[in-house]
This record gives sequence, structure tokens and C-alpha cells, in this order.
Amino acid sequence: MKKRLFLGWFLLMGLLVSARGAESTVRALSLQDCIQAALEHNLDLRIERYNPQLSLFDLNAVYAGYDPQFSIEGQHDYSKAGRSIFQGGLEAPGSETDTDSFRSSLGGLLPFGTRYTLQGSASDQYGQSFFLDTNLVVQPRSFENSRASASINLTQPLLKDFWIDATRLNIRLGKSRLEQSEHGLRSQIMSVINEVEQAYYDLIYARESVKVQEKALELATRLLQENKRRVEVGAMAPLDEKQAEAQAASSRADLLQAQNALSLAENALKRLMSDDFATMTRMVLIPSGTLDASRQLFNLHDSWGKGLTQRPDYLQAKLTVEQYGIRLKYDHNQLFPQLEVFGGYGLGGTGNEFSDAFGEVRNRTQPFHYYGGRLVIPLANTGARNRYKSTKAQQEQTVLQLKKLEQEIMIQIDNAIKVAQSNFERVEATRAARQFAEAALDAEQKKLESGKSTSFFVLQLQRDLTSASSEEIRALTVYKKSLAQLAFLEGSTLERNAVSVAAR
Repeated sequence: MKKRLFLGWFLLMGLLVSARGAESTVRALSLQDCIQAALEHNLDLRIERYNPQLSLFDLNAVYAGYDPQFSIEGQHDYSKAGRSIFQGGLEAPGSETDTDSFRSSLGGLLPFGTRYTLQGSASDQYGQSFFLDTNLVVQPRSFENSRASASINLTQPLLKDFWIDATRLNIRLGKSRLEQSEHGLRSQIMSVINEVEQAYYDLIYARESVKVQEKALELATRLLQENKRRVEVGAMAPLDEKQAEAQAASSRADLLQAQNALSLAENALKRLMSDDFATMTRMVLIPSGTLDASRQLFNLHDSWGKGLTQRPDYLQAKLTVEQYGIRLKYDHNQLFPQLEVFGGYGLGGTGNEFSDAFGEVRNRTQPFHYYGGRLVIPLANTGARNRYKSTKAQQEQTVLQLKKLEQEIMIQIDNAIKVAQSNFERVEATRAARQFAEAALDAEQKKLESGKSTSFFVLQLQRDLTSASSEEIRALTVYKKSLAQLAFLEGSTLERNAVSVAAR
């Protein structure tokens, strides 16, 4: 009864797997196919691609320090004076004055620190006042006069803010941060490609493990059938049949576990390749690659050279050191006194009306100019001196951090090469172990057929062969993954997979 229930359960599982396969879409993929899909759809990459754009926007925003500022202003003023008292006690109403004025300016900062302002102004004043005529009669009198001017004003620092100022500092830092974000994108791309390689080899391993377990189940089932025939004819004890049944049941359990591991490995690769997992749930991924193991020649110094010239994290750390150098240059400049020269030139005009005043400006009848200098010396300058010292200390700290990272990179690469070499040797050893296990099982089966062995020893050798086969494909997988990890630590992942990156 138990045998029938177990057989029915096993057939049901087979039907469910078959039904799943009927609904699924099988897709054979090479490693390059998976990498290309990840480059297009991986969510981590899609998120990271925004960072260079954001850094570029920030850099462009800093250039706003050189944007000229234009302003225009109009104003009307009205005033009324108190009454006037002339000789003899005569009184007159207070004068009334209206003034219309207009001003405009265009100013800004130039890349070498010069501040400039172009100004223009015009005003028209009109109204009514009172005077005492010769007949001692208070008479009203209207008046109107206009003024206009146009000028340019320049200020040039000679010490503080001369070779670098806040705007130039932020621009240089913005360019450096943009480059850092581009290295960050390269780092994320390399990381995703490395994860895809690892997941791809894990998927191959999972599929090969299923094949190994299927082969083990086939061997166990065949031995069980042969033992049943031997028990039926009295050539074998029933205990041997029970041992074979136990082995077959154990092999079925191992196969189910391997199939579950295969599903998880598929999901791990799908997660890296897709930004819409729901569309891939019914897709069965079949890797077209193989677990081959060719001996690689390693050169430690070449690998170190790659790591210290191509690793994005190392290049980002170097840019951080450069940024502190830029800040140090700025903070050093802020220690100097503020020494400026300034000057300006303009044209003025007056008249009864706007047209008269503008005419004199146009005819340059009233030119004016000025020039001078300004020196401002901070007596203590405590803030600037301490900011300079702080930046200098931070720069020295980042130099040490860069040195530490350089050492860590060299150690990581050295360890990765040793691991890859060891893993290759392990591939050779596990292959030999699997071949010996095959030969031993074949010999023991022949002895069993001739009655010179027992089912116990054959079962043991079957388990040994399954274990040796699993260890071989595991060693191959680990070796392939160690080569991918070495390339990642060298910073040569993109070169190894023929991937070019255009950050902007």
C-alpha cells in the first residue's frame, strides 16, 4: 500500500512539472545575452544612470554664478512744501514737485574675478513754485528739468578671490563630482555584470546538478529493478531489495531538492535581467554556455596595474584627494587681504526735457570717470586660518585612505589569483575523482552480476559517483566564478565582456 501511495505521489509531481513546462516559454541564453538584458533592464543600473545626469545638472547650475543680472526700475515721487512767507508778510502756497525716474543695470562676474556693472538712469522733475514779482504780487512759476547718465563700473581683485573664488571653486568641484558619478556608474555596471556572471554559472551548476541527480535516480531505479528480479528467483536476500528501495527514495528526494535549487537560481538571474519580473515568471532559462575549465596564466603585477588604473572605486578616491587639493587652494587664497582696484566711466546730460538730457549723453558733453583702490585687512582672520588648517588635515587624511585602499586592492587581487589557481587545481582533482568513481562502480556492478559482490557495495559506489559528479561541477562553477571575481577586482570586467560605457 505504501509503495502504491509513493508511486502515485511521484507520478503526480511529474504531471505537475510537465504541466508547468507546457505553460512555460523556454529560452536559450548565452552569457552575453544575459549581460545585454541586464544592461538594458536592471533596476539598479537604471537608478544609477540618473546620477551622472544629476551631477551634470548641478555643474551647469554652478555656472549661474557667471549669469549676468539685468534689472530695470521705474519710480514716481511727489512732494509738497509748506507755504512760503515773503517780505511784507505776503504768503504763497507751498511748491509741488513731481519726479519720474527710471534706472536699469546689467552686471555680473567674469571668469577671472572681475565684477562689472553697466548702468543707465534718467529722471524728469517738474512742478510749480511761487515767487514775488516787482509789483510785490505772488506769481506762480512752473519748472521742469531732466537728467540722464550711462556708465560702466569695473572692480578687479588682486589678492583674495584673484586666482580662485567661490564660483571657480564650485565649478571645479562640480566637474570632479561629475567624473566621480561617471565612475560610480561604471562601478555599478561592473557590479551588475559580475553578479550576472555569478548567477549564470550558478544556473548552469543547478541544471547540471539536476542532471546528476536524475542520473543517480536512474542508477538507483535500475538497481532496484534488478534486485527485485534477483529476489524473485531467490538469488538475493530481501534486505538487499529494501536497501535499493531506500537508495531510490533518497535519490528522488535529492532530485526534488536540486529542482528547487534550479528554480531559485533561475529567479536570481531573472532578477538581474528584468525590470518586470511578472513577465518572466513563466520563462524557463536555458544557459547555452558550458562549464569548461581552461588554464589561465596570471601575472600579479599586470593585475595590480589594472586594479590601480581601472578600478572605479580607486579612481573615485583619487578624485576625492584632488577635490581637497582644490579646496585647499581656495582656502589658502582666502588668507590674503582683500585688495581691489576699481574704476568707471560714464556720460551725463541735463536739460529741460528727456530729449535734451539724452541728447547731451549722446553728444558726450558731460563725461566723467573715476578710479581707485581698496585694501581690507582682517586683523585676526581666525575663520580663514582654521578653515585652511582643517582642509589641509582632511587632505592628508584622504591621502592615507587612498593609500589604504591601494593596499587593499593589491591584497584582494593577490588573494583572488591564489583562489583561482587553487580552484583550477581542484577542478583537475574532482574530474579525476569522478572518473575513478565511474570505473569503481562499473567494476562493482560486474562483480554483483557475477555474484561476487553485494548490493550494499554497489549502492555505496553509486552514492560516491553522485557525490564525485556533484563535486566536479561545483569545482567547475567555482573556478568560472573565481575568474569573473578576479576580473571584477582588477576593474577589467567591462573589457573582459566587451562592454563599452557612455556615461553621458
